Amino acid sequence: MNKVVAHSAAIDGPAGRLETLIEEPAPGEPPPRLAAVVCHPHPLFGGTLHNKVVHTLARSLRAGGAATLRFNFRGVGASEGSHDGGAGERADALAAVAWARDRWPGAPLVLAGFSFGAAVAIRAAAAAQPDWLISVAPAVDRVSLEGTPLHAGAWLIVQGDADEVVAPASVVNWAAREAPQARLRVLAGVGHFFHGRLHELRDCIQQEWPPGIR
Repeated sequence: MNKVVAHSAAIDGPAGRLETLIEEPAPGEPPPRLAAVVCHPHPLFGGTLHNKVVHTLARSLRAGGAATLRFNFRGVGASEGSHDGGAGERADALAAVAWARDRWPGAPLVLAGFSFGAAVAIRAAAAAQPDWLISVAPAVDRVSLEGTPLHAGAWLIVQGDADEVVAPASVVNWAAREAPQARLRVLAGVGHFFHGRLHELRDCIQQEWPPGIR
């Protein structure tokens, strides 16, 4: 992607307007090669679209040619509504996906998330059908995924083995049992918020990028 512009917008969500931050090619530039929607961590513990892991996900995807949409779940920042424990947030994610597909038609979709947002993205993926699903420290021990149809396409799970919030074993065991089709990367010595290690997340995304969506 060449010159990029960043701007805020309010998009329609199922519980009211959702606050977003959009980064996309400037007018006159070629269209993006990808469209990416990134979901933030738990709203009740300070999670917003400005979280540094979410920002790193978006930046890493932009480096690969994606236009990106980060959004605040219902009840966060300027987004309307109130926290719904995951079900409503799944609907918010699907609204963001629909907006992205309308904004950047024909571009392959990447759906990504961190922690709570990763679990929400997993719950949304069956309906969203992304070309690539990225789950960073998915909170599978905190958000129920029972009965959730799981993504069958390209899927990257990134987990730090020193995570102090999401138990690393819960993710590794869940992935082995429920999502063997996913590519699992366990990063040694990395905590939940990737303090001082965000470059490793960026590198991991670049290394694992599916060749079919470049």
